[in-house]
Amino acid sequence: MSKRVVIIGAGCSGLTAIKCCLEEGLEPTCFEISNGIGGLWKYSETAEEGRASIYKCVFTNTSKEMMGYSDFPMPQDFPVFLHHSKILEYLHLYAEHFNLLKYIQLETKVCSVKQRQDFATAGQWDIVTEHHGKSSLAIFDAVIVCNGHYNEPYLPLHCFPGIEHFKGRYIHSRFYKTCEEYQGKTVIVVGSGNSSGDISVELSYIAKQVYLSTRHGSWVVSRIARGGFPIDMTMSRRYSMWLRNMMPNILAAKISERVMKGWFDHANLGLEPKFRLKHPIVNDYLPSQILQGSIKVKPTIKSFSETSVIFEDGTEAEVDEIIFATGYTSTFPFLDSNIIKLNDNDVCLYKSVFPLHLEKPTLAFLGLIQPLGPIMPTVELQARWVTRVFRGAAYLPSVRKMENYVVKSKDRKNKWFGVGRTQVLQSQYIDYINDISKEIGIHPSMIYLFFTDPKLAWQVFFGPCTPYQLRLTGPGKWSGARNAILTQWDRTIKPTKTRIVHGHPQPWLNCNRLLVSCSFLTVMWFGSRFCLRAEQSEYLSWSLNFREASWTRIFPVIGRNSM
Repeated sequence: MSKRVVIIGAGCSGLTAIKCCLEEGLEPTCFEISNGIGGLWKYSETAEEGRASIYKCVFTNTSKEMMGYSDFPMPQDFPVFLHHSKILEYLHLYAEHFNLLKYIQLETKVCSVKQRQDFATAGQWDIVTEHHGKSSLAIFDAVIVCNGHYNEPYLPLHCFPGIEHFKGRYIHSRFYKTCEEYQGKTVIVVGSGNSSGDISVELSYIAKQVYLSTRHGSWVVSRIARGGFPIDMTMSRRYSMWLRNMMPNILAAKISERVMKGWFDHANLGLEPKFRLKHPIVNDYLPSQILQGSIKVKPTIKSFSETSVIFEDGTEAEVDEIIFATGYTSTFPFLDSNIIKLNDNDVCLYKSVFPLHLEKPTLAFLGLIQPLGPIMPTVELQARWVTRVFRGAAYLPSVRKMENYVVKSKDRKNKWFGVGRTQVLQSQYIDYINDISKEIGIHPSMIYLFFTDPKLAWQVFFGPCTPYQLRLTGPGKWSGARNAILTQWDRTIKPTKTRIVHGHPQPWLNCNRLLVSCSFLTVMWFGSRFCLRAEQSEYLSWSLNFREASWTRIFPVIGRNSM
């Protein structure tokens, strides 16, 4: 009899969890509080309780080839960076292609998730749900939580003295939808993340003046890299992460900082962050709007009056509206606090997925992570691992080993990203997917690939780290993965080539690749020769010393007389 698995939420995590359950022979049931699938990407005119909310102008910060599921490439006519409506369309295509919709119960709220009395032996759960006012109880063998971490707004009003006297309106960015109602007003946007950047830019075209108040500053990068290619496809590569991991942290940090500064001098625009390795925001228009004066960057707010604010630098501004883009707090109201403890967004989970101290590994969380890369292939990989553990095809280590891993992992993150409520969920994308893919046995072997398929190996190691790489081998192998990798640039360029340009052939591009290949092979050859000579020199020196020592011991008189 197959195990019954409950999945909470039908967003990008919940959908792939259903698919992975089916692939492992499990029986999934997904409960979704809203009237449709999509989670975060399902736009609504008002913020709905218990569900993430986005504003109307949201576009993705990751390109379509990087952010799709690993065995279902996005349609090649989709734009490179997508409006939220296109992401929702893609999720519907995915759900229909793999026949997932029949496993989803819409407009159903999960009220409680409790361990059964025989949990230590069976690992089962009592799930109470509510559908149109009617409650029901069901027993499940395992639980996958996919409700995300953008539901509960974090609004630290205690950090802003005098805000109770402010007569203007203030809201959290969760409730911001469009800019029309801010026509001709002076607005302050508080925060230093992607939402604050997007909202500030949109308001700057219609408001009288926009102030962007930031406590720590932020790096700002463009979606477009050199040559007009998506920045994530040019930067997220295995070889660059391999080089970074080979370097001391100080050197890697210096290089990372130099890359972040490559577009413009952040200090001149008041954006340079206090912590140099802060997660960057992606915004193509923020610098130009600051240069035009439509947006003025200010430090954090010191205090409020009835109609104005005073900033920490002593300056004052009359204000009509305030939007707090101050992030979110992870919440799981349906879970008992003794099952999982939250400490300012810090959730103690093994590899951001499994609680450490359950007798049976039958509870897992997807998406409680902010990778420096795409979220969809990340949660898909988590789901593939979770369902294999539920089926008994993969196993977790001892509690002691998991605790040691969590401690070391947090230490590495703190050294790189810093300490704070917004940093606890951050992770290096390629390092993380490497870690999880080894748990499943799907990590691509570069040495094997270079010997058996050099063309593919080159793309996997030196090209963009696209999700299809996670379908080349092992459980869940997809026959179309190789072709998807070799044609990924074609799908990237396809939607932008709407005007045919008859350019001259550029043979130098092939020469460039040839030079890179030759340089790489030359370095490898000289490196191996250097190591060989070093070994030979060391052996020769040892051999001479050994013979001299032996000669002296055997013929001490001759040895002394010959000196």
